[in-house]
Amino acid sequence: MAAKWLQSSTPLDLGEIEMKRILAGLTLALLAGLLNSGTVYALASNPVNVVMIMADDVGFECFSAYGSKEYKTPRIDALAAQGIRFLNCHSTPLCTPSRVNLMSGKSNVFNYKDFGIYPRGEPTFANHFKAHGYVTAVAGKWQLMTKNARGITPQEAGFDTFCLWNTPGTSRERYWNPSLMQNGTLLELPKDSYGPDVVTDFLIEFIKEDKDKPFLVYYPMILPHNPFLPTPDSTNRHEKDNKQNFVDMVQYIDQCIGRIEDALIAAGIRGNTLMIFTGDNGTNHLITSELNGRQVQGAKGYTRDHGTHVPLVASLPGRIPAGQVNEDLICFSDFFPTMVEAAGLPAKAVADGDGWSFWPQCLGKGGTKREWIYGYYFPRPYSEKFDDKYQHYEIRYVRDKRYKLYDNGKLYDTVNDILEENPLAITERLMPVQKKLQAAMDRYPEKGRSIEYDKVKGSFSPKKSKKKK
Repeated sequence: MAAKWLQSSTPLDLGEIEMKRILAGLTLALLAGLLNSGTVYALASNPVNVVMIMADDVGFECFSAYGSKEYKTPRIDALAAQGIRFLNCHSTPLCTPSRVNLMSGKSNVFNYKDFGIYPRGEPTFANHFKAHGYVTAVAGKWQLMTKNARGITPQEAGFDTFCLWNTPGTSRERYWNPSLMQNGTLLELPKDSYGPDVVTDFLIEFIKEDKDKPFLVYYPMILPHNPFLPTPDSTNRHEKDNKQNFVDMVQYIDQCIGRIEDALIAAGIRGNTLMIFTGDNGTNHLITSELNGRQVQGAKGYTRDHGTHVPLVASLPGRIPAGQVNEDLICFSDFFPTMVEAAGLPAKAVADGDGWSFWPQCLGKGGTKREWIYGYYFPRPYSEKFDDKYQHYEIRYVRDKRYKLYDNGKLYDTVNDILEENPLAITERLMPVQKKLQAAMDRYPEKGRSIEYDKVKGSFSPKKSKKKK
């Protein structure tokens, strides 16, 4: 039976697993009893609202808060200046895996099924907030349920209201004249409507209407995923240059976030609302950006740093001390318990949950520092297509701030070999590093627990696969 890990600000030691399993079972039994008795959870007198924002396909190198001179993102810069900016946040390399990881609070090795699917029956952070009296909203990109209804609906995920692209019933259009589903109805929008504006407007209205209630907003943004198109602020609405349009799209991300914050200020609740901003994976490989004098080519879909290193900024005025820069390792399993602790809610018992809260770091305290991050990547296990977009063999890895060990035994120095082109010889000096990372990898299953291997198509051997790390 899988252990029930109580997510908190303290990571589990292997010797504590059995005790945590017992405590978690008692906790679930207690919660079930309360629910069956009709007990309503008591909220704090001044509960914290949470706005969780995640951009689509943009790495850390594309923000002026991280030193970019090509992109101007003043509202995100301001959030970082009045709060905390993390330097070592890592996602999975692709959109759906990151969404499943973030929403469930556990590594994909435990519950990832296939691209475009969130496993039905797997609790989300929205389920937890809703169970504790929060009203919940989601807007932007879903991509967690396929056309044949494999996956999960926004309602099943715990959201009271939604306005989403990439749900069953929507078309491919996401930017100009978009196809958006709002609470089960396909919107009929005026000509030249811009998708990111529509979903941002939806969330602003939600904030206005529910400002007197504790709320959770999840904003998985549509921007700046390709196709790279001009925005309403672009100088040339017919611009064809991918890089120029991408720059404009990143800067429109900043504007949308600024509008959300302005709505919180106008509602008089900014001082009681935690805002978190990150990205779901690295930038598209078609985009190369300059950062601190070097060229950074996007590596979405690849497990090397430029595919997983994403921005992370958090701001809660009066609670999070301003101007912090933190180098601790953060992974996507950590968002769920962090939001829960920030809101002052009871920790969620999560089967196989491997995240813990970085809320103490946000408050300027030491917190518990990760020694490593685990990664699992098998984005399209059942695809019959064999090309650069679809073919990728199953891969596991563990990394610290410098070294990364893959399940094939190769060890890389991610600081001096960021493209991971030269595996290291395991010298006497590196043996402790290799041993530590291997021990971490051994804590996880050797195969994805939710992958039906008898249905996996074709050969995903590293030699045949064109996909590089």
